[in-house]
Amino acid sequence: MRGAGTIHIVAGAGTGIGRAVAAAFVEAGDSVVITGRRRNVLAATAADLGARARWAAFDATDPAQVAAALDELPSTVDVLVNNAGGNTDLTGGPTDSGEPTELARLAAAWRANLDANVLSAVLVTDALRPRLAPGGAVVNVSSIAAHRGGSGSYGAAKAAVEAWTLTLAQQLGPDRITANVVAPGYIADTEFFRDRMTPQREASLIAQATNGRAGVPGDVAAAVLFLASPAAGHITAQTIHVNGGAWAGR
Repeated sequence: MRGAGTIHIVAGAGTGIGRAVAAAFVEAGDSVVITGRRRNVLAATAADLGARARWAAFDATDPAQVAAALDELPSTVDVLVNNAGGNTDLTGGPTDSGEPTELARLAAAWRANLDANVLSAVLVTDALRPRLAPGGAVVNVSSIAAHRGGSGSYGAAKAAVEAWTLTLAQQLGPDRITANVVAPGYIADTEFFRDRMTPQREASLIAQATNGRAGVPGDVAAAVLFLASPAAGHITAQTIHVNGGAWAGR
């Protein structure tokens, strides 16, 4: 949010956190382009968000699709939010492709998470770099998994997003463009866990939060809005943790 009439792009905004971020921008009076791979989901979300929202469908891990999508994206971008990704170990996909050996399957699993979470953000940001307006902001979405371990390639991929964001902040700084990270903990009402969340697991995750509740997409959206606002103009290269105290970022 840089002021009424500004143009934002939220990648991975069909559902969950991305949708909440896009909705918050629209409520603030900004124009938003939401992106993702599922055309029907994006179209429905954009219709719900109203006249200030439109959509562009493409796979952010595919350089050719990212390049082709530029014709559908704004010529000037005030705020870019990279929310595309997720734990591909939970969604199936490339890891179920019949790779012949255990090492090949392991390599495919790691590449899937690195592509979904790191490469997607890198490609979209680099493609839009000439369009980022001076004084704007890039906000990347990481995860508590980058700090707590136990999540294998997903946690490693999100840690890479945070390391890359430091370099990005250094590159964008001369144009007064900030680059920061929001790292959520457990957020309910998203597709992240698919059908693998048991009541016992959810209770365990909630118990780790010092405020005794699950996060919701709006909690993350509020942090993104702050980092995208002029009020955060001197905050860059930082990771903001949104996890109810389940992890103390220091």
